[in-house]
Order: sequence, then C-alpha cells, then structure tokens
Amino acid sequence: MLMPPVAMLDVDGTLVETNYHHAIAWYRAFTQHDVELPIWRIHRAIGMGGDQLVAAPAGDEVETEKGDDIRTAEKALYMAMIHEVRPLPDARKLIEVLKQRGHPVVLASSAKQEEIDQYLDLLDARELADAWTSSADVEKTKPNPDLVQTALEKAGGGDAVMIGDSIWDVEAAKRADIPTIAVRTGGFGHDELVEAGAACVFESIHALLETLEDTPLKG
Repeated sequence: MLMPPVAMLDVDGTLVETNYHHAIAWYRAFTQHDVELPIWRIHRAIGMGGDQLVAAPAGDEVETEKGDDIRTAEKALYMAMIHEVRPLPDARKLIEVLKQRGHPVVLASSAKQEEIDQYLDLLDARELADAWTSSADVEKTKPNPDLVQTALEKAGGGDAVMIGDSIWDVEAAKRADIPTIAVRTGGFGHDELVEAGAACVFESIHALLETLEDTPLKG
C-alpha cells in the first residue's frame, strides 16, 4: 500500500492567529528606526521569514543599514504580545485528523525557537506532530524552499502536501515541487493564493476538514 503523503503544516497564520500581531510588531520596529511604512504593506510580506521581511517592504538599503536592528526590535515587540495569540478554530483537530488518516505531520515553521515552543504548547501538539522546524534550521526562509525541504527531511521524505495561509507558503512549496492547500486565515485573498499556485483554497480549517477527500491529501 502507498503511504499517505506527508502533511506539512505552516504554523503562523495557519494554525495560530499571529499574522496581524506580527504586522503590528514589524510596524513598530520599523517606526522605532525611522522607517515609515503602512501596515497593509507590511502585512503583504507576512509569511516570509525575518531574514526576508525587512528588504521586502522597505528595500535593500534599509536592510543593509538597519536590518539587524529592526529584527531585534521586532522580536522584543512581538514577544510582548505573544500571550495574546490563540490557536485558530479546529487547528488541533486538523492535526488529529491527519494523523488518524495515516499522514506523517510536520510543522513547517520559520518562527523563532521560543515562538514555536509557545505554539506547540498552545496547540498541545508535541505528542501529535512527528517533527517541526524553526528559523534556526535554515539560512534562508520562505519564500525560499529551504525550510520546506528541511521539513520534509525531518518527516522522513516521500511525497508531501503543504497547508499554508500566505502566498509565500505557496511559493516556497512550489519551488520544492510540493502542492499547497491554502486557507484564508492569514488574510490573503482567494484569487491571489490561486494565482500564486495553490491547488485549492478554503475559507477556514473547518471548511478544509469537510472536504479533505477533494484535496491533494486524499491519497
């Protein structure tokens, strides 16, 4: 019998509701360093790792001159809000159902280690997930494919399907030749997720759970 594909789950914005907390933290970090950006523009880059997220909305010059300082500020600002983060509805149920169906489950996160530790506790997922990643596992995070490839290696290899919320999840998986199921829980639009290459898009985890047999995870 064929093994079910690895279920590779993004965490921020997919399993826990953090995208807008991160957008505010980055906004405040940029402002502290005299870089004025509208929050909507920062939100467009959420889903990238921190190594990518300064240059994407602010440009290479800001990255060169202030990138490390802005990242340091964002970390402290976000950690001051992390107690407000909650799991998205049915997030743990999704992991449970995937495990019941025989899928190896790996949490493919580019979050910092202390953040992923918090999320694992929120989701009570340490005993459920087969493996997880953090930003420390790779040199370049999403939309580069390195994190996706590392997550797959941790899960033991084979076929895989990504579940994510951002266009950057879709792009990273596409570069690794892995299809993506997208959920709109991170604030990205249906059409832009499809245009980025998502195989299918759902409004919520609940909607995904209702029609798993119609997705690339059916196998």
